[in-house]
Amino acid sequence: MRLGVAAALVGGELVDGDVEVVDGRIAAVGVGAPRGSRIAAPGFVDLQVNGFAGVDFSAPGEDGYAIAGAALLAGGVTAFQPTIVTAGVESMLAALSVVPPTDAGREAGAERSVPPAAPGPRVIGAHLEGPFISPSRPGAHDPRAILPPDSAALDRLLAAAPVSQVTLAPELPGAAALIDALVARGVTVACGHTEADAATAHRTFDRGASAVTHLFNAMRRPTPRDPGIAFAALAREDVFITLIVDGHHLAEDTVRIAWRAAGDRLVLVSDAVAAAGAPDGDYTLGGTVPIRSEAGTVRTADGALAGSTLTMLDAVRNAHALGIPLAAALRAATEAPAVMARRPDLGRLEPGTRADLVVLDDSLELHQVLLDGKPLA
Repeated sequence: MRLGVAAALVGGELVDGDVEVVDGRIAAVGVGAPRGSRIAAPGFVDLQVNGFAGVDFSAPGEDGYAIAGAALLAGGVTAFQPTIVTAGVESMLAALSVVPPTDAGREAGAERSVPPAAPGPRVIGAHLEGPFISPSRPGAHDPRAILPPDSAALDRLLAAAPVSQVTLAPELPGAAALIDALVARGVTVACGHTEADAATAHRTFDRGASAVTHLFNAMRRPTPRDPGIAFAALAREDVFITLIVDGHHLAEDTVRIAWRAAGDRLVLVSDAVAAAGAPDGDYTLGGTVPIRSEAGTVRTADGALAGSTLTMLDAVRNAHALGIPLAAALRAATEAPAVMARRPDLGRLEPGTRADLVVLDDSLELHQVLLDGKPLA
């Protein structure tokens, strides 16, 4: 089967020609002369999804993953990390207990008696955003549930489900031991909701932390002589930078500067909450924090931003509209997050790779989504 596209995103560059798919995998790229104006790209990989389509992943209910997964896939997301935000440990354990098995860990899922989800995006693993974050930078997280670093609590959380990423505040006493344990297990360590200064940040990155969570949001403000963790991360070449490009979390120039500094390390995330893909109204974050969605912005009762209603397709559109080349914007939503998650099988469109794809028209409207080479009905 050929997709009938003019070009495809291959290795971060747009390559002219069609794409051929055979038995669920990419058979060839750059086939024949360009046809029409559509482009193919790997399916979007979203590493921070708190919820979607009315579902809060911290309290998803019985059919939550099926509902949210279908909506995410329809929007071009073919792999994601359900994000469990700061809550009581027992609440977080309950949320983790229903995370669907990952592709690489279906045996573990079976042991937990979690049935495979209905056809939907691939679950990379859970992203724990908390509870080991700074009390001075809670953002929309419930400050009553924040915990100091606790190895026993971490062990319980890691045992409850496959966990692929943990966001924590590295400056907290005891955080270094948690970072060492996570790095040893191959879990991505991201710094976020943090008051870390630059010196602490560099020590943490040298220790194995490899990312920052939603750069500039809920972290120490940089000054000329205290660049903080944000500028420390931008200055390095081994740290992934995740951004929420929704027009609310960051100024336009902030996005441009971050992209110019980070380049291929830039990772677009939605930070979507239950209100994404759903009508305006009242929802919850973490199962307990009341939030309200109105005109594309989500806030707590005291006015703090509380995630977003962003889709990954809109993140790409927004980034491109700010002057980021289309190939770079698409890479930041596909290959870059897959590399950050240490999943070389995701986010790539090359011969031999799995055909999890999106097809976009020249207005960046979604024309088609394929999972394992099968178009969505």
